[in-house]
Amino acid sequence: MISRNKSFAALVVIILGVTLFFSSVGFAKETKDTLVVANIYDAKTMDPHATNDVASSGAMLQIYETLVALDDDNNIVPQLAERWERPDELTYRFYLLEGVKFHNGEELKASDVKYTIERAMSPKGAAIHNYSSEVDKVEVIDDYTVVIKTKRPCTPFLASLSHTWGSILNEKATEAAGDNYGMNPVGTGPFKFASWAKGDRLTLERYEEFHGKKPAYKTLIIRSITEPTNRTIELESGAVDIAYGIPSNDIKRVEENQNLKLMRVMDNSTTYLGFNCEKPPFDDVRVRQAISKAIDTVLINKVVYRGVGQAPVGPIAPNVKYSDKTLPVHERDIEGARKLLAEAGYQEGFNAEIWTNDKKERVDMATIIQNQLSEIGINVQIKVLEWGAYLDGLKEKQHDMFIVGWVATVPDPDFAVGAVFHSSMKGKMNYAFFGDDEVDGLIEKGKTLPDGPEREKVYKDLQRLINEKCPWVYLLNDEQICGVRKNVQGFKPSPRGYHVLYNVYFE
Repeated sequence: MISRNKSFAALVVIILGVTLFFSSVGFAKETKDTLVVANIYDAKTMDPHATNDVASSGAMLQIYETLVALDDDNNIVPQLAERWERPDELTYRFYLLEGVKFHNGEELKASDVKYTIERAMSPKGAAIHNYSSEVDKVEVIDDYTVVIKTKRPCTPFLASLSHTWGSILNEKATEAAGDNYGMNPVGTGPFKFASWAKGDRLTLERYEEFHGKKPAYKTLIIRSITEPTNRTIELESGAVDIAYGIPSNDIKRVEENQNLKLMRVMDNSTTYLGFNCEKPPFDDVRVRQAISKAIDTVLINKVVYRGVGQAPVGPIAPNVKYSDKTLPVHERDIEGARKLLAEAGYQEGFNAEIWTNDKKERVDMATIIQNQLSEIGINVQIKVLEWGAYLDGLKEKQHDMFIVGWVATVPDPDFAVGAVFHSSMKGKMNYAFFGDDEVDGLIEKGKTLPDGPEREKVYKDLQRLINEKCPWVYLLNDEQICGVRKNVQGFKPSPRGYHVLYNVYFE
């Protein structure tokens, strides 16, 4: 017979054992293995040579890697190239990491780098030709050594390889997918493509064979939520972990929520009203200048953005090297605008359209501009389009005026002006279809000069000249404002406009 004390002790042991069992299998604290991000709009493609928009680049950043990258201080650091040499001013020799696997299981070889760069140089890379056009040829030395030769000295070239245009593709996978590669991306990055319900969500899965530090979570979902306040609501409810583009009227709401954090940083962007400079009457610089004088950019910033960001003074954002902060602040001048319109033969005004995508703040900007231009006799209709259709329409040159933003994703002045003002980029990133020989000449000169006073002077002269030619009316130098759940760690908004997500982890 078992004594009473022994029976009680045995019962305690049984209870403890059952408790520990259920704690381990049924009631353990659940590990969060999915990160959900609310983006402002959907990506256009996962082909890094077919677009240069921020939404697409932000997704591709998680899938692909480049030969070199930029750290938080904009220093060039190794990524797929463990080191490099520059034996002369036209030659870059890269030594690749060995054993890196693409998402299809193939090993990264120098032949993939050669294929990638040459594809970017082909018509398939029209959207990013401002960068790839600097390449003369690519030579494979052995499986892990590749040489890129440029046509001329190009100061921003090495840094440009950190841009998504330098994302290294797998030749076999890219050729097999053909024209549908943008829906079947294969990179070497920490996440691999899983599925894409366009207009709703892009789903990526952790790549278990990734050569670097693996993400702390398994699944990354990037949702497209166009309505700003809906992003905030989804963040508050916990349906998303990170929300991009918190609107100015929701900033205080996020700051006061104990479950959330607000993160903000001035970015490298300029939001602008652009003109189709090849379409009358916008081919007349006096008309463009008149419209610029009629617009109150300070009021737009105050009303639409409630003090977020700042009113720009030129085409190069303040964060970017050689930005000229001494340029005069834009001031509204209705009488000056009317005088210029009369000189151009449009004293009675005219009818025109402003195109914008469906981002609320841009629609609000267009509405204010519509009212302001009515004061000088310009009757404006606003046309709102979905992001992909909007970009396609701009390339087809059907627009009069349009509102969009440009981000210098590498903080070199060439990235602020080259792709959007050089005549060779008309219909690619130069949606204003602007062309000017003097502007082209300064852009070309600025690329080739080494950093220093002479290069700085070129870009200062260029900013003043572009202001005079007026292909854009500058509306905003923006901030990246993100809302984050309190348990999200490791996230840091980037001035480049798209953000690293593979370093995120949950507390």
